[in-house]
Amino acid sequence: MIRVLLPAHLKTLAGVRGEVDVEVVGPVTANAIVDALEKAYPALRGTIRDPATGRRRPFVRFFVDEVDRSHDEPNEPLPSGVASRKVPFIVVGAMAGG
Repeated sequence: MIRVLLPAHLKTLAGVRGEVDVEVVGPVTANAIVDALEKAYPALRGTIRDPATGRRRPFVRFFVDEVDRSHDEPNEPLPSGVASRKVPFIVVGAMAGG
């Protein structure tokens, strides 16, 4: 099981509180985690990734152990701390404007 922290608006949409756990089979990658999130919480489909392209939405960021992993290859294995549950995979709704 992988620990995932979602921003408040996605927790509301998914109907969850706090941290969620998802099961990832195979290599632990950003894509695999989002696949598992969308399977466990169908209301999240299309909110984190564009359904037409499969790419991360522009104002969504991924963090692991305080490092922005948003621009890493989506199928690149994440640090071992994610798979061992030592650190969560964090989804952040980025802000823009000035």
